[in-house]
Amino acid sequence: MKEGYLIDKMNNVAFDMAPKISDREEMIELLYKTGVVQFGEFKLKSGMISPLYIDLRKTITYPHVLKQLLEAMWNRIQALSFDLICGVPLTAVVFSSYLSVAKGLPMILCRKEVKDHGTKKKIEGEYFSGQSCLIIEDLITSGASVLETIEPLRSEGLIVEDIALLIDREQGGRQKLESLGYRVHSLFTLTEILTVLEKKEKITLKEYRSVTEFIINNQVSYDQ
Repeated sequence: MKEGYLIDKMNNVAFDMAPKISDREEMIELLYKTGVVQFGEFKLKSGMISPLYIDLRKTITYPHVLKQLLEAMWNRIQALSFDLICGVPLTAVVFSSYLSVAKGLPMILCRKEVKDHGTKKKIEGEYFSGQSCLIIEDLITSGASVLETIEPLRSEGLIVEDIALLIDREQGGRQKLESLGYRVHSLFTLTEILTVLEKKEKITLKEYRSVTEFIINNQVSYDQ
């Protein structure tokens, strides 16, 4: 009991002593340093080769980075009106869980697949028809994952008007969601991330142009 208490205390001290992220540019630098934003050649789910890969799952290994990113997101969205929050599975469930506990926000969970045992629910948690739900997402490319999460919520009578995310890849997903009437609130755009990293000489001008060209040439059409 005593040993466990000491370990918890040490972990809390280490967390409190973690470096603070002072501004947006420093946040972007940390996303690069922690490997969240990577440059090279990456095969995407679609089969195409991308010069950029964004893996926000890596933030779970760096709690001080994750905490301050989500605090920045909270500052962006706290004026919005909603009753519940719901993270798009899988990565954004971590983000919505943090916001739920840290800010006292009721949360529901939308399963990707319904289990054939137990309650067999698609949506976990307490809610009722007519409540408004804020969707939390890590990043948007096409917006498909967001729409897949919204569909069962709306079928249960929940109202979805706002979507909050950490990074907009600027490949048309935001415009697609907005064309359907949703309001999208992003913490960062890919353009801002590239501009800061090139300015701080973390990437070359050639890498900047390569990613920019890839994004421009691989836009998502609204009917996808």
